[in-house]
Amino acid sequence: MIPAPLLELRDLRVTLATPRGPADALRGISFAIERGQTLGLIGESGCGKSITALALMGLLPEGANASGSLRFDGRELLGLAEDDWCKLRGNRLAMVFQEPMTALNPLHTIGHQIGESLRLHKQLGGRAARAQALRLLERVQLPQAAQRLDAYPHQLSGGQRQRVVIAIALACGPDLLIADEPTTALDVTIQREVLDLIGQLVAEDGMALLLISHDLGVMAESVQRLLVMYGGTVVESGPTEAVFGRLAHPYSQGLFAARPRLGMPRGHRLATIPGRVPELIDLPPGCGFAERCSLAVDACRAAPPPALEVAPGHAARCIRLAAAQASALPPAGQPG
Repeated sequence: MIPAPLLELRDLRVTLATPRGPADALRGISFAIERGQTLGLIGESGCGKSITALALMGLLPEGANASGSLRFDGRELLGLAEDDWCKLRGNRLAMVFQEPMTALNPLHTIGHQIGESLRLHKQLGGRAARAQALRLLERVQLPQAAQRLDAYPHQLSGGQRQRVVIAIALACGPDLLIADEPTTALDVTIQREVLDLIGQLVAEDGMALLLISHDLGVMAESVQRLLVMYGGTVVESGPTEAVFGRLAHPYSQGLFAARPRLGMPRGHRLATIPGRVPELIDLPPGCGFAERCSLAVDACRAAPPPALEVAPGHAARCIRLAAAQASALPPAGQPG
């Protein structure tokens, strides 16, 4: 008997209340994460990546309506009472947020904030929680860990704060770690340290990882499978190497072409995707990318495209896959 995935989304839809009326933030997201698997979610800002993460954590904005199915370890989470969500969050489900300064409470010490989930979910006393907090800070390689327990967030650098956020997420040994743009506010050197640390900890603990980023290079090096999002849906999915090797969807091709590369001549202009990501309330009834796509025809705008197989395990939502493949330039190796 094949075991069920740790996390499984089927036709997940999220509608947000806006001043202009209801807006479809997610339009039928379906994917699964196995235990120990690493999965990447990539796309421009406004494509639905962070809303997906918030839905997985039960943290959707007030007035949001979710439908479809969201199952974790065989349990349906949509419609779950807030008390039940609280038992999962920070315990079996954990999240590393993209801006550590807003993720940490400026009024409490680092040790107090790490110990909070240990006291709540593991019923540790104050002394035991503090000792475990110190071990976690040492595990995420925070310099002078013992002295940092009594420090406040403003006394730490951005990279140090992000290590604290990771320590909080790991405190209770979660089954699934969601990392939403975990290196956005950090310089390049610290970005690499934080990403390497997350990868090392995930491998050591056997956690599943959902990594959200707009950085193709990060995805190429960090995840086994990749989902490309646009307009609130997944437009391409498959093993990371297969997606980068084939780039079936016109949007995936545009993202790859727009990346900066070493060795480019001075003054060379990067390729761009024309137009901009539409507002959620302005998404067309058909393919969300149609208005920015040079290959779009009337049928693209009429109805959402189905997911078509590119290769085993690799699919893309585009009715003009053959034309897209014919017009695409061969990928110049993995992005770095």
